[in-house]
Amino acid sequence: MPVILGIGNIGAEYAGTRHNVGFAVIELLAQRAGVASWARKWQSDVADWRRDADRVLLVKPRTYVNRSGEAAQAILAFHKLAVTDLLVIVDDINLPVGTLRARPEGSAGGHNGLRDIETRLGKTYPRLRLGVGAPNADADQIAHVLGGFHPDERDDAQAMIVKAADAAQAWLDTGMAGLLGFNGPLRPPPPRPKPPRPAPPAAPPAVDPDAEATPETKHP
Repeated sequence: MPVILGIGNIGAEYAGTRHNVGFAVIELLAQRAGVASWARKWQSDVADWRRDADRVLLVKPRTYVNRSGEAAQAILAFHKLAVTDLLVIVDDINLPVGTLRARPEGSAGGHNGLRDIETRLGKTYPRLRLGVGAPNADADQIAHVLGGFHPDERDDAQAMIVKAADAAQAWLDTGMAGLLGFNGPLRPPPPRPKPPRPAPPAAPPAVDPDAEATPETKHP
């Protein structure tokens, strides 16, 4: 049974913040599935998505970001699932707004939520990182991730959430191969133009063998 867990902070005051893009993806998936009810168990809000013949759990931990591993561990232990059955969706300040990066395993990369999951479950679980942009050099990192997106970032942030939900559904359908296909920015840069080919050397003028030779000019 697949489990898709979004990292975020519970509470209305955190809705729409950079740290809560994981929750936003989970909520969009629930909306697409027509799941309106959430159960409170395993230290989480859980939506039970009956997807054709499959069952998928959509999870928003209530433990706050820094203890996300408690919820993940409780769910996997209760259902006797492998860590590879878990997809974690998380914000990443090291990626520009709009960029997705999926990996089948890896390090926490400085994210406290991933670090807590790693401590309890190891490193070999799939994760999908959503770029939320880095703070300015003189800005506080905590204030940055607990704040909202700037007006000029909001459209890209929302498009990224939609793309991430599409990626999560691809993971359900085709596993990591489908998920990895969503890596990259929202708008990939155009291909670099190829350098122009050098012009071929000019051909020598053709000589007509039937042309009469020009007589030499005689000077007195």
